[in-house]
Amino acid sequence: MNLILPLLPPSHIQLDVEVSSKKRLFEYIAALFETSIALPHATIFDSLLAREKLGSTALGHGIAIPHGRIKGLKQASGALLRLRTPVEFDAPDNAPVTILFTLLVPVQANDQHLQILGELAQMFSDRHLLEALVTAPDAASVHALIAAWSA
Repeated sequence: MNLILPLLPPSHIQLDVEVSSKKRLFEYIAALFETSIALPHATIFDSLLAREKLGSTALGHGIAIPHGRIKGLKQASGALLRLRTPVEFDAPDNAPVTILFTLLVPVQANDQHLQILGELAQMFSDRHLLEALVTAPDAASVHALIAAWSA
């Protein structure tokens, strides 16, 4: 079962995003989510930053899964970003990040949060999918790749 696709509206797939740092990236992500989930920018930004302070959400190989629990959020939501210029993310392999999936979940959604994170880790360990994500020409192509992927 693909837990990722229902979380990812096409408008939350952003390619060739240009940011200068992890902090600027989180500001960009917070602005992206602010409208769609109707929660304040600061709430989203602070949640992502607080989680990142606990330890990097980078997996290595240019991938990161920043995530946060959001009070008042009704359902899980995601966004996939591909950066034009990689950003330093304190990854275990010291590689900067190019592909990110941001996951926001309601505070009480513990099991769902862990299931989705597990599936994201599995998805990003698929070398063929990762190569296709890096070269996909547009958001519709990325959405189709994720729709076709299965754990």
